[in-house]
Amino acid sequence: MSKQCCVIIGASHAGVSVALQLRKEGWEGAIKLIGAESELPYHRPPLSKDLLSGEKTMDAIRLRPQKIFDDNAIELVLGTTVLDVDPDAQTVQLSNGERLEYDKLVFCTGANVKTLPIGQGLEGLFYIRTAADVSQLQAVLPTAKSAVIIGGGYIGLEAAAVLRKLGLQVTVLEMADRVLARVTCKLMSDYMTSLHMLHGVEIRTRTHVTSLHETVDEHGNKGVSIACNDGFELQVDMVVVGVGVAPSTALAEAASLEVSDGVVVDSQGRTSRDNIYAAGDCCSHPSLLYDRMIRLESVQNANDQARVVAANICGMQTDYKAVPWFWSDQYDVKLQMVGISEGYDKVVVRGDATNHEDGFALFYFKDGVLIAADCVKRPKEFMASKQLVMNRSTIGPERLQDLSVEPSKWLQGA
Repeated sequence: MSKQCCVIIGASHAGVSVALQLRKEGWEGAIKLIGAESELPYHRPPLSKDLLSGEKTMDAIRLRPQKIFDDNAIELVLGTTVLDVDPDAQTVQLSNGERLEYDKLVFCTGANVKTLPIGQGLEGLFYIRTAADVSQLQAVLPTAKSAVIIGGGYIGLEAAAVLRKLGLQVTVLEMADRVLARVTCKLMSDYMTSLHMLHGVEIRTRTHVTSLHETVDEHGNKGVSIACNDGFELQVDMVVVGVGVAPSTALAEAASLEVSDGVVVDSQGRTSRDNIYAAGDCCSHPSLLYDRMIRLESVQNANDQARVVAANICGMQTDYKAVPWFWSDQYDVKLQMVGISEGYDKVVVRGDATNHEDGFALFYFKDGVLIAADCVKRPKEFMASKQLVMNRSTIGPERLQDLSVEPSKWLQGA
């Protein structure tokens, strides 16, 4: 092997993908993958779903077994953080006292969970970002009977669905006018609200939590008292906060990399400093599809972007052109999303958006171009929409609405 070394900061989806793809692209030098957690790298989406519910164990959600890292000569440096990056000397300082020299460096630092300015230190207050977070939450589930979820985004709603299925009384508090307001239209928000209400979840919108305090009942059991701006008050056994994440950029900023809603990269994943790349949730990249800078929080983006970065580290000239897509599982419903609907001026509905049996699809247009789609229990529409969005299709809304026309026909123009 050569003496070259690629250091990857973050044993995330992106970090693991960069490491493995480097080997596939022919990188012969050393690969050092630095992870702050002591756990072997794992999938994050199951944290608020299968892992929280107990349907899967940690071993079942590993990104790769140890043997894969060993076979590919990828050195895992776990339970370790990077304290400092020196782009001029091309070195990184680790929390274990080691200083590594690199030829190529990749930021895959992901995102940090946003925390509330209140309730810090409460035993009954939980966040979901790491396996350790879920473990702490699971420890109180056997005795918990009620929960409040602060935040009506995907993480919050997924956690609400799991806790409700486990038998807890669940209330969701959302500051905006509707759940999922940042990422979808009112039709989808209304559908998700009705879905949760059908399962016994109470959802309160336009509600801002103003105080959180610990309570202790006559048996010594601790809980949380919640007060809101509209006068609503509630006492529950536990509170789960899901108010979003922010890109982890402190290390990049300290290293004088360009940062703007993430570590700024070009279409090939290169940062503003030589020999330094970034991929995944932590970075802001140019979207050829939407003609602007975007930052995506998704496994698909992390993996696809990582493959592009690895190829370019190995001397290719590859641009990142993937269509964004996402998914969310709540109860027995799978929501699959393609593209970014921000800025849409028209929504077309295929099927009945109030139907909880057959599902439906929503198509978002801007200036006559299909820019995104949300599909509930509609995998065929989801797959076809990927190609339509990629092609910046101007397909007629009537064809999308016509249930007699199979989605595969949309691509054939028939």
